[in-house]
Amino acid sequence: MKPLNRTYAPIQAFVDELARCGVEHAVACPGSRNAPLLLTLAAEPRIRSWSVLDERSAAFMALGTAKTSGRPVALTCTSGTAAANFLPAVVEAHEARVPLIVLTADRPPELREVGAGQSIDQVKLYGSAVKWFVEVGNLAPGRESAVHHRALACRAWATAGGGRPGPVHLNFGLREPLAPAPEEMDPEPWRGRPDGRPWVTVSEARARPLREATEAAARAIADTPRGAIVCGPAGEDVATAAASLARAAGWPLLAEPTSGARCGTHDRSHVVAHYDAILRCAGWAAAHRPDLVLRIGDTPTSKPLRAWLAETRQVVIDPHAAWHEPTRAADQVLVASPDSLCRELAEAVDRPRLDPTWLESWRGADALAPPALAATPDPSEAKAYVALADALPPDAVVWVSSSMPIRDVETFFPSIATPIRLLSNRGANGIDGVVSSALGAAAATGGHAYLLIGELALLHDLGALLAGRRLGLELTIVCVNNGGGGIFDFLPVAEHADAETYERLVATPSGVDLARLARGLELGHARAETPDEIRRAAGDGAGLIEVRTDRALNVALHREVFARIARGLDERVA
Repeated sequence: MKPLNRTYAPIQAFVDELARCGVEHAVACPGSRNAPLLLTLAAEPRIRSWSVLDERSAAFMALGTAKTSGRPVALTCTSGTAAANFLPAVVEAHEARVPLIVLTADRPPELREVGAGQSIDQVKLYGSAVKWFVEVGNLAPGRESAVHHRALACRAWATAGGGRPGPVHLNFGLREPLAPAPEEMDPEPWRGRPDGRPWVTVSEARARPLREATEAAARAIADTPRGAIVCGPAGEDVATAAASLARAAGWPLLAEPTSGARCGTHDRSHVVAHYDAILRCAGWAAAHRPDLVLRIGDTPTSKPLRAWLAETRQVVIDPHAAWHEPTRAADQVLVASPDSLCRELAEAVDRPRLDPTWLESWRGADALAPPALAATPDPSEAKAYVALADALPPDAVVWVSSSMPIRDVETFFPSIATPIRLLSNRGANGIDGVVSSALGAAAATGGHAYLLIGELALLHDLGALLAGRRLGLELTIVCVNNGGGGIFDFLPVAEHADAETYERLVATPSGVDLARLARGLELGHARAETPDEIRRAAGDGAGLIEVRTDRALNVALHREVFARIARGLDERVA
């Protein structure tokens, strides 16, 4: 490494160490104070740097890249309110356990709180939303500074990705020179370990439950013919192992779409995809109250499922002891790799007490949902969000927006053999940064991703479409335009609030012409009403596929689908 000058040399050592640890992507926002950070990241050939103008969008793009790749992503901005715009994505990363390395440039200590421009209090700016904060400091150039910055980079990498993954924040109080003006410097003090090794290598043993607890869980599964596995996002690929355990136990596997267990080439014979619709039928849900539920990863969004779980004995497999347990009904948490533990349990379940009618009743109920949805007239929001299910290419990445899209996908997206990956920001459940997050997924997977979204969430993150064009990243967007926040129409506020006030302040229709907007962004646009039209538009390369629906009718159509399913379930219970 050839040090450039006294400001750049320690940052060069820091970035070199990030690359040695395994950082592959960085998202950088323009600025003067962070020029040493962003220029050094851009000069590092082992790290691909993405330039995004808007800090909020940049942060969510970094989050999407990290969530898709499973590896820490670096994120940098200049001083002042630029750093404050990272907060929503930092919060989401904390809640969703996504590893980010946030590098904020700052004024040096002598220029703080004296009226210097673009200066705010950045010390612990993100509060408890980060796993670790460090004020990097200003050591004199030399070996001590090199070692300090190299060790910090290794700790940032290990802390962001280790244990319960999440964001870390390093605040750099940078002095002049901020420009890459060369100075005469001895390169020897700045060298790292030989052979490209990181300065510090951190090895972490994955937490495992006591063997006694594993054996006890295996016995409980074997002794419980009426049980179920509920699989939410677990931070690792658990599909094959969960399917093996469901087969060994003879239990249904209720697979949330972002868990990875609903779609793929693994054994899906026990997968139940439409549990949300099924459990809305109170009689059927009561008759199918399990004696034990093994829950893997985070709790799914479904409100009917959560209500069903709240009255059930649960054993939770949580690799990070994150206490993602809103029902508070679990009596045991096993801190372990879900994949490893499910494999062990599948092998340990011996001579289970099988009840074939139990599993078959779940399979039969699950089969009622697709024809009930197909009978819904077009345009249908739920049908729009699942239209691509049988047309997606293998290994496609589909980002699903919060609000109605993730709920419709959880309720209606079928179990299919195509290996696709469904992702969503379900940590803090916000609609901010959804398009940017999808761009991050595209950056991590070759430049293209799919996005299912409503028009308000799309408009909330409109700048990301500009960023995508600048960066050469492509999204195929299925956008339901129902003239406002459709999810609110399902809630009591829609019934009880003054109609005009509700429409203006809660539903908030935008009135934006998406076709004209797409033309201004040089983005392909197509109108579609039926699933076939959506699939055809996606195949033709349309960037924005707009499906216009009526909010009030959407509520009625959902209720009709659930009523059709309930009638079929009532016949089975009777």
